[in-house]
Amino acid sequence: MLAFTARRMGAAVFVLLSISVLVFLIFFATPGVDPAARIAGRNADPATLAQVRAEFDLDRPLPVRYLVMMQHLFVDRDLTSYVNRGVEVIPQITQAVPVTLSLVLGAAVVWLVVGVGMGVLAAAYRGTAVDPLIVLLGVIGVSMPVYWLGELVNLITQSRLHDSVFSWVPPLGYVGLRESPGQWALHLLFPWLTLAALYAGIYARVLRSEVLSAMDEDYVRTARAKGLTERRILLRHALRCSLIPVVSLFGLDFGALVGGSALLTEVVFGLPGVGKLTFDALQNLDLPVILGCVLYAAFFVVLANAVVDLVYALLDPRVRRG
Repeated sequence: MLAFTARRMGAAVFVLLSISVLVFLIFFATPGVDPAARIAGRNADPATLAQVRAEFDLDRPLPVRYLVMMQHLFVDRDLTSYVNRGVEVIPQITQAVPVTLSLVLGAAVVWLVVGVGMGVLAAAYRGTAVDPLIVLLGVIGVSMPVYWLGELVNLITQSRLHDSVFSWVPPLGYVGLRESPGQWALHLLFPWLTLAALYAGIYARVLRSEVLSAMDEDYVRTARAKGLTERRILLRHALRCSLIPVVSLFGLDFGALVGGSALLTEVVFGLPGVGKLTFDALQNLDLPVILGCVLYAAFFVVLANAVVDLVYALLDPRVRRG
């Protein structure tokens, strides 16, 4: 297991290194892309451009520029924005991370509870009207775009019915957990529900399929032959084995969302998370911030994949020999 862990961590480091090189080349070596012109502004004279290139090390060879930027980002931790001069990249990301974690953690709890519950109910009531109704609700949740659902929620809670039914709903934005736990939860309540609506439907359908497949396995037939009730078979045997794919799916989804895939939810609800920071940096073509956010996102996605692989290796020793 130790050798497998070392190999998996080594592969994760290699992937992160490759992503950093690729992102750097996309934004700094693509023909026609001139960061100096972006920094200097429109109609900058050649002398100004030359001064900017020298100040930001843009006149040096690409390998040197890459190493210098990685040093500023990871060693010195003083990489600064091209747009907001003097503003460092690392503090911007560290300030945005708690917002994204708050959003994703709360939404994950909601979609796991709702998705697992819907999946188990659909499997338990297979062949009745409950099963297709739950499947239909899951399809509706999956089919609704997050930005559309978020805008609809804002229209109802912030505008149309805000003065009557939803007068308790605070304005869009974010309040820190340490500042006020109650306001923190209120500001994130509808973002949690909006983001969870998509994933709850996916998890319900996946779990329903896995449970129904497990109910036809030999160990379930053996449990029936021993006289166990269908409820106990479902919850104690079929459900436990069916949760393994759900755990794998959850690890990948959680890593991607923490890494910035919750962008649309953050933008719609005015949450200053990593996704919103990345969106603003792309709007302004702020290359150091973009690079920092992409590497941050890659770290969480790669970490989630590594953790899932390690969990699989613990559950199934055959994976360690792969």
